[in-house]
Amino acid sequence: MIMTNTTVKQRSLLGLKGMSQPELVSILDRAAYWDAHTEKQVSVLQSRFVANMFFENSTRTRFSFEMAEKRLGAEVLNFTSAVSSVEKGESIYDTVRTLESMGIDAGIIRLKPSGVLQELAEKVNVPLINAGDGNNEHPTQGLLDLYTMRQEFGELKGLHVAIVGDILHSRVARSNLWALQTMGVKVSFCAPNNMRADDMGDVSYISMEEALQADVVMMLRVQLERHAVGMLKSAEEYRLQYGLTEERAARMKKHAIIMHPAPVNRNVEIDDALVESPKSKIFPQMQNGVPIRMAVIERALRN
Repeated sequence: MIMTNTTVKQRSLLGLKGMSQPELVSILDRAAYWDAHTEKQVSVLQSRFVANMFFENSTRTRFSFEMAEKRLGAEVLNFTSAVSSVEKGESIYDTVRTLESMGIDAGIIRLKPSGVLQELAEKVNVPLINAGDGNNEHPTQGLLDLYTMRQEFGELKGLHVAIVGDILHSRVARSNLWALQTMGVKVSFCAPNNMRADDMGDVSYISMEEALQADVVMMLRVQLERHAVGMLKSAEEYRLQYGLTEERAARMKKHAIIMHPAPVNRNVEIDDALVESPKSKIFPQMQNGVPIRMAVIERALRN
């Protein structure tokens, strides 16, 4: 079957901003189906070829997508820019067009520049799935976070989610904000002044003490390399002001949960003892990435 451009756009997943509540729910419901599926591998996408095109380093996201693809029975092609012609100057567009010409049925793309993915999607005739683009969005992370919250609380509407950390550079914060607000969730941010963003619409910044009273306390990874440009005076100072310490976690609501997109800087944004504590859903989040990505890939490729 040759897909029309409209069909391709509908099956692509470039971001969660603007996605309707019924569409979000349909992906979460399909992920629940795959989560409950006992067979390790099915032939739903047999003879379909999926290319994982990672122009930015990744471990968890790439392996999670590959696991999802193989569980659905797809043929998987992997490459990273470090071992491709991109290092020699070939553009991202030419790389994607080359793989499209070779016959891939869908592309999973992770890249550093924001906005490029939208342009690519207009020019190619295969569905594209955003695996993280710059500081823009990380839609499958947002979806797996919603899925984890729904798993814990049953209903998303009415929850209060506090997202703590470097909001300015966080694609995870953006995808979560757009999707959670669509689902009727109250979202608050907590961040140092130089890590706040002014492009996020109607969302309030609260203190760390206030953030501890949310139903979900989501800690963002601190980019320690930004020490060099003065965004952080030190990891120790960040932990003292914005880290989720054991003492702070003790003041959280009894039913509240801790989340983090990983990788975790232990004893910086979150104390080591909390990472696998009863309140923590960090490893369940990683586990939930596979069924979510199965649902998204199936959505892109099934008739």
